[in-house]
Amino acid sequence: MTTEQSGTTGRRPGAEPRPDGTGAQSRPDETKKAGAPPSGGAGSAGPGTGTADEAAAKAAQARDEAAGDKAEGGDKSATGTAGDQPADPWSAFGPAPEPVLGRARRAVRAVGRFLVHEWTLAAVAALALAAAMTWPTLRYPRHTLPQDYWDPSLQAWQMAWSGYILRTDPAMLWHANTFYPENWSFAFSDTLLGYAPAGLIGVGPEHAVLRYNIMFVLAHALAAFGAYVLARQLGAGRIGGAVAGASFAYAPWLLAQAGHLHIISNGGIPLALAMLARGHGWSLRYGYRPRRRHAGWAFAGWLVAAWQLSLGFGIGLPFAYMLAGTGLVAVVLWFVRRRRVRRPFGRRLFLADVFGGLAFAAVGAALAVPYFRVAELHPNAERTLGDIGLYSPPASGFFTAPAESRVWGGLHEGARAVLPWHPEMTLLPGFVLYALAAGGLFFSVWRVRHRVFLLAGVLVTMALAMGTRFFGGRFTYVPLFDYLPGWSGLRTPGRMMLWTTLLLGLLAAGAITAFCMRVRELAAERVPPWPGPWLRLATLLPLALVLVEGLNATPQPVVPLQPAAMRTVDGPMLVLPSSQNLDQPVMLWSTDRFQPMVNGGSGFTPRSQAQIREATVSFPDYASVDYLRQIGVKNVVVLRDELAGTPWEGMLDRPVDAPGVTREQVGEAVVFRL
Repeated sequence: MTTEQSGTTGRRPGAEPRPDGTGAQSRPDETKKAGAPPSGGAGSAGPGTGTADEAAAKAAQARDEAAGDKAEGGDKSATGTAGDQPADPWSAFGPAPEPVLGRARRAVRAVGRFLVHEWTLAAVAALALAAAMTWPTLRYPRHTLPQDYWDPSLQAWQMAWSGYILRTDPAMLWHANTFYPENWSFAFSDTLLGYAPAGLIGVGPEHAVLRYNIMFVLAHALAAFGAYVLARQLGAGRIGGAVAGASFAYAPWLLAQAGHLHIISNGGIPLALAMLARGHGWSLRYGYRPRRRHAGWAFAGWLVAAWQLSLGFGIGLPFAYMLAGTGLVAVVLWFVRRRRVRRPFGRRLFLADVFGGLAFAAVGAALAVPYFRVAELHPNAERTLGDIGLYSPPASGFFTAPAESRVWGGLHEGARAVLPWHPEMTLLPGFVLYALAAGGLFFSVWRVRHRVFLLAGVLVTMALAMGTRFFGGRFTYVPLFDYLPGWSGLRTPGRMMLWTTLLLGLLAAGAITAFCMRVRELAAERVPPWPGPWLRLATLLPLALVLVEGLNATPQPVVPLQPAAMRTVDGPMLVLPSSQNLDQPVMLWSTDRFQPMVNGGSGFTPRSQAQIREATVSFPDYASVDYLRQIGVKNVVVLRDELAGTPWEGMLDRPVDAPGVTREQVGEAVVFRL
């Protein structure tokens, strides 16, 4: 950070920046000095652009920066003057030589600075909090999965497949071993492709489950850290940023998504926005500050955004459209103000945006190609407005918590009972968060117009989250469904609540930051400053309440053991019985060898798979065996313990009609070799 406050000479007691990132206002005599920064400094739009009104605006901005400069995590350097400490009169005769540090001492000092840096401490705190708030996920990480073992088994297989195929045959990435004989089967659902590096480590179902649980905890940590960094960059204090991070990562409605890692993995969104804002020298509290621009941060923000998009289009597609809309607004504003603001970006930042935006667009286009191919080959995969209506929540969903909420789950059982599909319609972000955000509309460090913008964003995203329930969606969701490419593939509008939660958290962060500033002022006015510590402790109460509302009662079922036959039988194979839920653990069991198999679970059922299931209900008669031979299936594995209550019940009592078919017992399964 630059020496933007080098003209200040001193502060009254209690006026220095606060430990929570806030500070009291400067004294009038300091304001006069801080109100005229050098040309091109923080708050300056560029040389030769000042008017009387702009000078007054710069002075006000400099006063804000002097009071809360630490609110963005920036470094302070050269603040104060030489008169702060008396000079040594003998230094003119024998000045002390500057100490020369060796390489080892410089390295130790650099490591020490890194370990105590705010972002390092925030990352460590986010990891510790994630392990505690998701407990008992890490109690038996090799044997249990959060919420259920259906969708988590699918996602554990996805990470394992991406790592395996990138290590062995990257050209076959999108043609997975499941849904045989279909191609492009890896694009039948969100892929979590951004987690492929984790998939390179370990082989088999046990390692896949362990990998899933670790990434589940890390995803929560990244969400909290990303929202914290975004709030700090926008100008919130440390405690306000912590409230924003905790509310974004542990909102009660997200507990219903514990089985959907691609929804929990949302931390790249606020982190990318924070990096982009930092790179462009912009914050909500202080506006545009050209001297804080940094092309490297902007480019890194685009890369993080591209990585977030690679985790799935379920939440990545709205994020992409939000970035496109923000970029368009920024270009329009620059065009309107280009005569008043010279070089608002700078050449390096402009190039960082161009190449970063191109990288983001290239990743999006490369990922979209397989999905468009799937939509072309499987028309039944595309959603209809009727499908959207089935998952559109009513307004009561915003005040209803899922069953996985330890605080509200039991109390809201009756409210959930009237919801058509409560796992996707219980959208409570937290009553504490509602209260804090409401307070932030009237008492906040954000300017009034910014509070109005945040409130408008909350209302718009809530309307979108209601899908077709908000006046039929005619003016909200339906136009997006009809005209935005890819939007018709989104099945659950309620997941737009992610943006509502983030905006509510920013409103709350503004209120908490203003509250912390007031607490420090009250403590400084007392002589002695008692009960300052108790007042400071009171500032942690909102954070504690947000975390209490986020406590989980998520079940941790044990994953079914892999049948011994899955380790020995070659493909192409079919495992019976077969259904959406039954096939997802089968996908996980295949992570030893990834043999081709008919089985697979996704957001839709391919017609070929439905036909195979129907044709094999009479297995092992001649017609079913002949059909399987024609499509290339060589082995059928029948799970004896899973047959009860399915269309294949009693199949093991039937005689084998087709010639050349052998039958053998392998563990608890029966293997038919065709």
